[in-house]
Amino acid sequence: MRIVVTGAAGFVGSHVCDNLLARGDEVVGLDNLCTGTLENIEHLSSHAGFRFIHHDVTEPVQVSGHIDAVMHLASPASPKDYLRMPIETMRVGSLGTLHTLALAEANGARYLLASTSEVYGDPQVHPQPEGYWGHVNPLGPRGVYDEAKRFAEALTMAHHRSHGVDVCISRTFNTYGPRMRPNDGRVVSTFITQAMRGMPLTVYGDGTQTRSFCYVDDQVRGIVDLLDSTHVGAVNIGNPDEFTILELADAVLEITGSTSQICFEPLPVDDPAQRRPDISLAQSALRWNPEIDLRRGLALSVAWFRTQLVGPHLRDRPETSTKE
Repeated sequence: MRIVVTGAAGFVGSHVCDNLLARGDEVVGLDNLCTGTLENIEHLSSHAGFRFIHHDVTEPVQVSGHIDAVMHLASPASPKDYLRMPIETMRVGSLGTLHTLALAEANGARYLLASTSEVYGDPQVHPQPEGYWGHVNPLGPRGVYDEAKRFAEALTMAHHRSHGVDVCISRTFNTYGPRMRPNDGRVVSTFITQAMRGMPLTVYGDGTQTRSFCYVDDQVRGIVDLLDSTHVGAVNIGNPDEFTILELADAVLEITGSTSQICFEPLPVDDPAQRRPDISLAQSALRWNPEIDLRRGLALSVAWFRTQLVGPHLRDRPETSTKE
């Protein structure tokens, strides 16, 4: 197939491009590089099946030639990024989704929206099935990301119902792995970089809040399986193994061999108390299950982060925010 991937230079997007090209697809990657980096796709620059276009999808999208599928992965995704770029985040969820849906419609292409578990907000149903409508504060600081994705989902389904666009929606849960930016503010990358530099690991609240961490290879496999399916609507793509933030911190310290201490800071506004996907639909509709457990995934991630060292320091200075 010939597939357009937005956010192609990002953490997850670059892995999606790798997956598609490895199986023989042709990929047109779009990215405005606000959080992505060309380093993530540098190894694809000489690939005959890959073309990169520096473009912001909040502007109309035009790609020459026939397109079989559009995968809309573009968006700031970590709290640090979307709190720094709130308007841009809402624009890519609204205008970016509108423009990429128009591209899919014009080509009769399959459309995949990369959404998020953040549409569930601070959930009052646990674990979270796709039928749960969520518990989101639209006026809080996290609302810019949560509501951008909720609007994007509604817009996607409206195009399916009104214009017959073939659509699917992946809801991801705390993806981690190689190519995460060391300073992106997500809890896994922050803990690893803090541990490797001998800095205290910053835990917000008492650390009993839970998350479900999905290694990027599993995540991408699930997203591509969803694209290849005939399913219409949302599917949770995440690892149902649930860990407290303190358990994650202890695992990172053990795997890195770090003697860093743990320090505690006040819990951010609207930080979810628990997060765990119900993946029954992914199992039945896609025959998908995650294969890489947290300890193996962390070991693979730590090995990659070690390659990013320059002398005693990482290329990017880590931040202490661990809000997601």
